[in-house]
Amino acid sequence: MSNTATINNGSAPEFYLTEEHHVQNGTMLGFWLYLMSDCLIFACLFAMYGVVGHNYAAGPSPKDLFELPLVALNTSMLLLSSITYGFAMLEMARNRKGATLFWLFVTGCFGAAFIGIELYEFHHLIADGAGPQRSAFLSAFFALVGTHGLHVTFGIIWLITLMVQLAKGGFTPVMRRRINCLSLFWHFLDVVWIGVFTFVYLMGVLR
Repeated sequence: MSNTATINNGSAPEFYLTEEHHVQNGTMLGFWLYLMSDCLIFACLFAMYGVVGHNYAAGPSPKDLFELPLVALNTSMLLLSSITYGFAMLEMARNRKGATLFWLFVTGCFGAAFIGIELYEFHHLIADGAGPQRSAFLSAFFALVGTHGLHVTFGIIWLITLMVQLAKGGFTPVMRRRINCLSLFWHFLDVVWIGVFTFVYLMGVLR
């Protein structure tokens, strides 16, 4: 009865004022659940590549297509971006907005270089007649590596958005939480790429 009277008087009930709507732990839990769902997606793509990765349809094999020096350079771009993101996290802990923005910018540059090299590789493969329709091996390759590349692209867009928000609003609790979430996402993509480099490129060329 008292709550109804309070609503009729134009003010919210007491529990509306004291109950927090957006809980930090809930956000992080939800993001971890999202990362676990992404793990399932990449696990399925790795499994698909493992099953059909030897079906060349009388076409080119990994030894014929992959250039390990180029892939190693691309891998170093992504690994360096992970290191620079770690520097950004350290600067955020020191409440240095300018330094944090600088390291986030460097991280984005390394991520963009990674995507640029990957697009260069895809372009040359397709130009040489090794597109995704050529064989089951190439279909699985483009699906796995392309999906990872789309994730990195989304991460760069997310990174740019956070940089704009940080420049305008500073280190609010919400901003710190968002930067932490992107950190988890970015390092997750690094781990996935190490698996791609080892399982697809390195084993494909050396076996």
